[in-house]
Amino acid sequence: MTFRGLDLNNPPEPVPPEVSERAIIEEKVRWQHALKAAAAWFLWVAGLSMVNSVFYLSGVRFQFTFALGIAQFVDGLARRAGGASFVLDFIINGFLVGVFVVFFNFARQGRKWAFRAGMILYALDGLLMLLFKAYLGLAFHAFALFWMNGGLVAISKLRELERASQPSEVQQLGLFQTK
Repeated sequence: MTFRGLDLNNPPEPVPPEVSERAIIEEKVRWQHALKAAAAWFLWVAGLSMVNSVFYLSGVRFQFTFALGIAQFVDGLARRAGGASFVLDFIINGFLVGVFVVFFNFARQGRKWAFRAGMILYALDGLLMLLFKAYLGLAFHAFALFWMNGGLVAISKLRELERASQPSEVQQLGLFQTK
């Protein structure tokens, strides 16, 4: 096969519609996967936060750095107070974890507000890490926020692909069709 360059007398063959539709579908699948992967970060944060609380209250000195700093702060207060404060700790941390699970569910559905609200709360939680000079936790918060932001990008790309896959009004009316 030889390269003809820009030959106006021999224009390149148009891409068959089946090929472009297939390419759009493949691209949509890739971006849907990216969306779900970005949304899963909310679930990881929620799950690891609850595991951290259980570990801390049972005396285990191991913590995950992706977890919520506010949950760790509540754990510390509960441990100092002792007694019935453990129940209150699980209620408060359960609520915090529940909020991130809600963000996960809506983010997975492609809701930008869920990504934005969840990322804002997680960024504020990262500032709490900065306040307590937990720099490794702050770095992991930034890392997770970077990947969560991929969900916003994926939503935009999916909407763009959705618009590209819809036939234009000219095509719907049957004008300018080549056979």
